[in-house]
Amino acid sequence: MHSQDLDDQVAHEQQARAALADQKLAFIGGGVMAEVMIAGVLERQLARPDAIIASHPRSRRATELAERLGVKSTTSNLEAARQGDIVILCVKPQRLNPVLKELAGNIEPRQLLISIVTGATTEMLGRMLNHPAVVRAMPNTPARIGYGMSVWTTTPAVTDRQRSQVRALFSALGKEMWFEEERFIDMATAVSGSGPAYVFLVMEALIDAAVHLGFSRNDARELVTQTLLGAVLLAKETPAHPAELRNMVTSPNGTTAEALYELEKGSVRTILSKAVYAAYQKTATLSDIANKK
Repeated sequence: MHSQDLDDQVAHEQQARAALADQKLAFIGGGVMAEVMIAGVLERQLARPDAIIASHPRSRRATELAERLGVKSTTSNLEAARQGDIVILCVKPQRLNPVLKELAGNIEPRQLLISIVTGATTEMLGRMLNHPAVVRAMPNTPARIGYGMSVWTTTPAVTDRQRSQVRALFSALGKEMWFEEERFIDMATAVSGSGPAYVFLVMEALIDAAVHLGFSRNDARELVTQTLLGAVLLAKETPAHPAELRNMVTSPNGTTAEALYELEKGSVRTILSKAVYAAYQKTATLSDIANKK
C-alpha cells in the first residue's frame, strides 16, 4: 500500500471512530455478511465489542457469534433492536417479511435503520416499520479485510449526522459510494455485491487449470492469487483502460493471444454480461416479491 493510501486509510478510520464512538450497533440477523461487518468494525476499533449485539434465531449460531467475536448475542430480534442506536437489518430476503412484522412499532424515531437486504426498498421498509430514517446499502465480503465496496442511499429523513455515521461505517470497511437514486443499489448489487463470487469462480478455474498442467495445489493457488492481485492493483494504480493493459501482455501470435482467442471464442464477455444482468433481474424480482408481501 502506498504511503498516501495508508495515510488516507488512517484518516478515515480516525473519522469513523469519532462518528461512531458513542453509538451502539444492533445487527438483526447474524449470517455471513453480518459477521463480516462486525469483524471489520472490531478490527478497526470503531466500536467496542460490548457496544455491539447480534441476533440469530438459532441459539447455537448466536452463541458462536458471541464466542468468536466477543460481542453480545441473542435469539430475540426485538431485544437486539432495542439496544441499538443504529439497527442493521442483515436477514435473508425470504425471512424479511416476518422480521419486519416483528419489529413494526419497535424502532424508535431516534434510531437509524440500515438495511443490507437484497431487493428491500427504502419505501417498503419505511412503510412496514413506520420509520422514516432508512438507509439501504449493499456492502460485499471483502469488507472483512478493509477492502469492501459498499454502495448506499438514504431517505430524506436521514440527518446529516446520521449520514456521517453511515459513511464512517462503510468507508472504514473499504470504499463507499452514495447514490441519490435508489435504482443504482439494484445495479450495484449485481456488480459489486455479487462480484466477489465471479472473481472467486475465475480464481478456482485458474487454480484447477494450473493443477491440470502439473503444479501442486498450493503452488497453483499462490500463482493465481498473486497474479490476480497484481493485475487488479496495476489496473487501479494506472489510468490506462483495461483493454490497453491487456494489449501490453498480448504479443502477436503469442501464448496470451492464443489463450484470449479461446476465451473470446467461448463468449466470455457475453457470459459475464449475462451473469451480471441475471443478478440484476433477480434483485428486481426479490424487490417485487417483498413489496407485494
